[in-house]
This record gives sequence, structure tokens and C-alpha cells, in this order.
Amino acid sequence: MSDRDRQNRRRSQRVLLQVAVYITTEMARGKRIRVQAFTQAVNAHGGMLDAPIRMIVGQRLTLVNPQSEKEVGCHVVRVDDPSDGSYPTAFEFDNPSPHFWRIGFPPIDWVVTQEVTHETRQAHEAWFAFSAGGRRRK
Repeated sequence: MSDRDRQNRRRSQRVLLQVAVYITTEMARGKRIRVQAFTQAVNAHGGMLDAPIRMIVGQRLTLVNPQSEKEVGCHVVRVDDPSDGSYPTAFEFDNPSPHFWRIGFPPIDWVVTQEVTHETRQAHEAWFAFSAGGRRRK
């Protein structure tokens, strides 16, 4: 597997979602800053966001979801070339955090194994059948 394939491998399904988040991190010379950024895509293990600052791979940050006021620790795994004044930045949560995004109907692979109930599985199956234009099974 190439390095690029390894970088693009995902452990949970990606959802295209633009959410305003706050990044708190330490910059050069120990200067601590807090800036607003916007996600491009998210999953249970992290995501990609457009940051107004350039960070480096391995840099520690705290991500805050202002809608829920939840905070989660993360680190930068990739920084792409700047685009329109922002830096596309891939990040990974310290621990899987599928509930951080407050998605009402997350992909089934976001559900922690012990959380999968008969009702949850039925709801996901019904949604996938509906979204695929199929009929709901009884």
C-alpha cells in the first residue's frame, strides 16, 4: 500500500458536512490561540477542515463544537496546500468520537458495537432502503 493510500484510508464512513468549529492550539514560541474553522468532511475518527492558520503534522489541538459545546482532543495528520486563504487540514481524534458531530442519523459504522441494538439496525436498514428508492422491509 502506498503512503498516499495509507493517508486516505478511513476507519469509518466519511460524511460531507460543513460545521463551524473552534480550534485551540499552541503555535510557535508557545503562543496559545483560538480560531474558527469550517469542516469539509467528518467521520467518527476525525475529519478535514479549512483552517485559517497553517499547522504542522503531529500538532496537538482541541476542537470545540459550538453547537454542543463539546471539546475533543486531536492531532493534525495532514496539511494540504493553501486554497482561498485557508489550509485544508486533516485531523484525527485522540479517541473515536462519533457523537461529537451531533449527526442525527450517522452511518452504521459510526455506532460503537455495544450500542447497536435491534432498533438501531432496523432504523439504518429502513433508511438505506428508503434512500436507495427501495421499499421498507417488514
